[in-house]
Amino acid sequence: MRRADLNRSFAASSKLDENLVSKMPKSKRDKKISLTKTDRKGLVLKQRIMEDVKKCVEEYSCIFLISIQNTRNTKLLDLRSEWKDSKLFFGKLRIIALGLGKSKETEVAEGIHKLANAMKNHSMRGQCGLLFTNRPRKQVIEWAENYEEMEYARSGFVTPETVELPEGPLPQFQHSMEPQLRQLGMPTSLKKGVITLIKPFTVCKKNEVLTPEQAQILKLLGKPLAVFKLLLLGVYTKKHGFKKLTIPDDARENDEEKMDMEDNDDT
Repeated sequence: MRRADLNRSFAASSKLDENLVSKMPKSKRDKKISLTKTDRKGLVLKQRIMEDVKKCVEEYSCIFLISIQNTRNTKLLDLRSEWKDSKLFFGKLRIIALGLGKSKETEVAEGIHKLANAMKNHSMRGQCGLLFTNRPRKQVIEWAENYEEMEYARSGFVTPETVELPEGPLPQFQHSMEPQLRQLGMPTSLKKGVITLIKPFTVCKKNEVLTPEQAQILKLLGKPLAVFKLLLLGVYTKKHGFKKLTIPDDARENDEEKMDMEDNDDT
């Protein structure tokens, strides 16, 4: 075959391959994402949060820096319902601080930059945020001091007490749960169809960190050890500026794993 014929044959074959490739279904992984569009969406969200914060500074007389200990979604919903005449902000603390203004030059109200910096420098564990309210300051402080609800502890929680079980029957459990309890580390057996501890068992010890297995056992026993509580770390008013509030010593460790609030978008 002459060279010219070979070239024509190769060109025709290449064109056929291109047509076949163009007709093949495209993978969803090949879908292009506009980074500009993604960045703009994030920018709009940040600007909205900052504008909401500035608006709340104008509308409410008191701003409390708060920490929620042993956060539970259902309890947060109850909390929002309890404070429906106020405004709660959680998450994106850096953005919220920008909305307040982190210096005298950028603050949206006199002295509020101290609150913005306190948000960044607090040492509390738990979910932190702001409570904007027009309720009297004394009323808010008294409510927070008296408000708490027991919850089942999760792994990572430092136990406030030792929980021990004596040797003997556990009639509160169905016999079918015996393998599950044994798998969790409890020394059990079935005796006449009743789950029985064959020796005394320590579920957890005071001041020790709970494991997932221990947390599950406590829940099965109906033994809540964690306290869902709202702590007031500080308060800002336009008249008196920002003031730190006293935190109970036992509250500083009465919480589960420390949360990264920059990953929480709940506002």
